[in-house]
Amino acid sequence: MDQPLKNKFDSIIFDLDGTLWDSTQNVVYAWQAAINEVDFLDVVMTQEKVRSITGLAYNVIFDMLFPELDPIQRNKVMELCAKHEMSFLHKNGGILYPNLENTLIYLVQKYRLFIVSNCQNGYIELFLEFSKFGKYFIGHQCYGTKGLPKADNIKDIVIDYNLQAPVYIGDTLGDYNSAAKAGVPFIFANYGFGIVESGQIANISSLTELCELL
Repeated sequence: MDQPLKNKFDSIIFDLDGTLWDSTQNVVYAWQAAINEVDFLDVVMTQEKVRSITGLAYNVIFDMLFPELDPIQRNKVMELCAKHEMSFLHKNGGILYPNLENTLIYLVQKYRLFIVSNCQNGYIELFLEFSKFGKYFIGHQCYGTKGLPKADNIKDIVIDYNLQAPVYIGDTLGDYNSAAKAGVPFIFANYGFGIVESGQIANISSLTELCELL
């Protein structure tokens, strides 16, 4: 266990997918339904594929998944996937990581809590509604709001809420790089979808470790 970092921060900014919950299996169902609606794509979506691109900006995801499509086709698939994803997750949600609420209850007594994700607009709100954890978070920002990269969205949260000593918690190398560009220290959630070998100030293998660390 890394040495505690208590009293060094005034706020915590969380990534969402792979850090607070795992919605990938239900995203697979939603995206497959969308793909089945078009006649120019014959692909079987899998959880492995979804996890491999989780954390990337929403438009970049579809550039990587379907490079063979022309821009018009790719945009159509992206729009259908976004629509089905929101509809399916509203009904079925995702899997909250163990002890999430107990961890938030502890952290919110000491820190201001935020979420920054590369997701589409409305996705964070969906998570907060499904989990009923909106009361723990002061604000959030995502790619879908302004079409900006995660580093810029982290900076927006820092500036908008006048954060003096924030820390970012995420599960991918993209999360680390975004936090670094924003000038925010990074804690790596190694139970998520990615690998970060260096640069982080701490590693956690479960959310409850944050109660000891922070």
